[in-house]
Amino acid sequence: MPRFIQRLYPERIWAFSRKSNAVYLTFDDGPIPEITPWVLDELKKYNAKATFFCIGENVKKHPEIYRRILSEGHSVGNHTFNHLKGTKTETSPYIKNVLLAEEIINSKLFRPPYGKITSKQSKILQKKGFKIVMWDIISYDYDATVSEEECLQNVLKYIKAGSVVVFHDSLKAEKNLRYVLPKVLNIFFSSCI
Repeated sequence: MPRFIQRLYPERIWAFSRKSNAVYLTFDDGPIPEITPWVLDELKKYNAKATFFCIGENVKKHPEIYRRILSEGHSVGNHTFNHLKGTKTETSPYIKNVLLAEEIINSKLFRPPYGKITSKQSKILQKKGFKIVMWDIISYDYDATVSEEECLQNVLKYIKAGSVVVFHDSLKAEKNLRYVLPKVLNIFFSSCI
């Protein structure tokens, strides 16, 4: 994410302390049965923890996968109930959609789908106690025009201590994610085994 955008919105979380050795893996759009359990299995192999920004509707459809995310010690965040783009949705319905998701996700971490949210929506959510978590690295795993190797390089080229990395546990991202995630885990989490 370009630094000037990060400076425009300093109240949002873009990365964490560069002094720690940690990198923060996040997964958007799940849970879904075709990919989320595989992601959990991969994370378990490396004793790695992640944050899953869940779509409320998917949690409602697949509560057993959501419970597994929690039982295995991962964090969860809210990604709206229906994957709404904030800049294309009026403020009141957008806030209601986030609060509807919060009822079942029960987390004050929030990531706006597509990274798109208006300043008004952001201010209202922050007043309600939400922490808006963005990222400093996006893998583009969901983009069919990005090859598996390009997706991997999108992560490896820019990752550093404190980075927040975005992956997607979604069908659109599955091909790239199945290639990239094991390699990233092996490089950055193999010392945790």
